[in-house]
Amino acid sequence: MVLPACGVEEPTGGLDEVFDVREAELVSAVSRGCVFELTSVVRAGTLPPIHDIFLSRLASGTCAWPAASIGLGTSINSTPSLSLVANDLGVAAGFTVKSGYSGSSPRTVGIKHVDPELLTVVRNTGFAVYLGTGSVFLGYLAIGADGTTLTAGGTKAGIISPTETGSGSNFIATFPDFFTSTTPPSVVAY
Repeated sequence: MVLPACGVEEPTGGLDEVFDVREAELVSAVSRGCVFELTSVVRAGTLPPIHDIFLSRLASGTCAWPAASIGLGTSINSTPSLSLVANDLGVAAGFTVKSGYSGSSPRTVGIKHVDPELLTVVRNTGFAVYLGTGSVFLGYLAIGADGTTLTAGGTKAGIISPTETGSGSNFIATFPDFFTSTTPPSVVAY
């Protein structure tokens, strides 16, 4: 049996025993006629809770490919914030996660370019404060009017890039040609 939103195989023990999906943790976007959903799911039996992040492609009459899912990351004892944008060039999924079990473990941001047809990660990037001395929180992702520039914005406590300009606890990172290159972003703090 396939879960309607995730494309994940259901174990024989039943859905309720394995996943606790929270509707507020789901965002969606469209690429090449296909609807994509980014969700976080609490892994059953984990304490502290481990949140697994999945990108799912939904089957529909406008989508040329079948339903499928890919895991993009995990967050320990912290519900990840999620952001998803897409166009015909690809899907950009962003999330804030905590990777360590300690309560003081910093939050980091992951951003992935996913191919809409193959459902594989084409580009893997993100942000962390230097030496883990602070946290970064993703507020949003946006695709520019040119269709190729990706902008990520959020808050931070510390410097997240050696080439960062400005100062302050907010940031805007601009990735030129995000879907077609690996050019690093320019990061401005304010």
